[in-house]
Amino acid sequence: MTGIETFTTALSNLGTHKMRTALTMLGMVFGVGAVIAMLSIGAGGEKKALEAIGRLGLQNVIVRAKTVKPEERQELRKKSLGVSLRDGEAIAEAVPHVEIVLPRVEVKAYKILAPDAKTKGKVFGLSAAYADMASVEIAEGRFIDARDEEEHGQVAVIGQEIRRNLFGYGPAIGRQLKVNDVWLEVIGILGGDPSGSSGANAIPTSSTAQEIWIPVSTAMRKFDRDPLDAPVDELLVKVKEGVSTRDTARLIRPLLDRLHGGADDYEVVVPEALLEQSQETQRIFNIVMGSIAGISLLVGGIGIMNIMLASVMERTREIGLRRAIGARPRDIRAQFVIESFAISLIGGISGIIIGIMLARLVAAYAGWPTVITAWSLILSTGVSMTVGLVSGIYPANRAAELNPIEALRYE
Repeated sequence: MTGIETFTTALSNLGTHKMRTALTMLGMVFGVGAVIAMLSIGAGGEKKALEAIGRLGLQNVIVRAKTVKPEERQELRKKSLGVSLRDGEAIAEAVPHVEIVLPRVEVKAYKILAPDAKTKGKVFGLSAAYADMASVEIAEGRFIDARDEEEHGQVAVIGQEIRRNLFGYGPAIGRQLKVNDVWLEVIGILGGDPSGSSGANAIPTSSTAQEIWIPVSTAMRKFDRDPLDAPVDELLVKVKEGVSTRDTARLIRPLLDRLHGGADDYEVVVPEALLEQSQETQRIFNIVMGSIAGISLLVGGIGIMNIMLASVMERTREIGLRRAIGARPRDIRAQFVIESFAISLIGGISGIIIGIMLARLVAAYAGWPTVITAWSLILSTGVSMTVGLVSGIYPANRAAELNPIEALRYE
């Protein structure tokens, strides 16, 4: 028979026992689906992490004020003022290859409202140069400029969710909002959904959609701040192109240790190191998840081999009859291999559909981004078909090696 005829016959034989064939395929369906879903979830997490780290800037070093227990702050402040503008000036002067140091101050916002609405969110004081360092996208209006910073301007750039909660979908530029006891004029709307920062050892994940950005001078002069808090929450240090941020961080730490009198009230974050750590973690995650899903494919392959061996036993007389009328061993072998291949192929295609649906469900209900890559589809389907072929070889060889006369006598 031709290859097409053999494949058609294989499908016909599988259709004779629909329930058994369907149950055999389930191992492949769930195995392939698990591989695609897990890899797409992992790829989505990696993309999100890389975007967040990229916005921090791979040529930047970040100095952050550590969170100190309330009972320890007073004693700590006897030795150190905390992260301050003085630290930024010292870094800019003493550390080579530093282009600029920008402060960031978080305002403790207990009240955010407009004339007809109120909302919750985070408020940060930033420098006018921050937009160039952190890849800020402005959907409407403009960003904070040098004049706003010099004059302690009561202006604000707001995130998309803040805009919707306070002003709906109407015009927001030029309108007023109140943070604590200070009125601010909206001059810009943040675009996209870039990520803020959430800790030194974690990937930044907080969304700017719920943030309000104001001039750093305004944040420091016109908003109350706990005297035991560090004057500045964060210093963003931009390093010249081609200079290692790790080397710069190693120079910053001893300088700050001297300025802070040895107090452990700051931490230095290197986005480049976070990126490598994230990629390594993601690589391990992919290996572990891929291995777990691969076990499902292996179990599915064992199921295929089991059903094919049973099929050889059931069709022994048929094999003897085919051999008696001229079928060669390789024809018998091809028939059973193609049957096992057909099971894995159909199961693999069904698994792709299941995997894509699972990935979409995770993205929709868990809020976790998923990325379905071509190589995950190719890998899972390729492994599925390979397992199907390999699982069918042993039963096919047993069928091809049957003695025609003994096969015809088999009851």
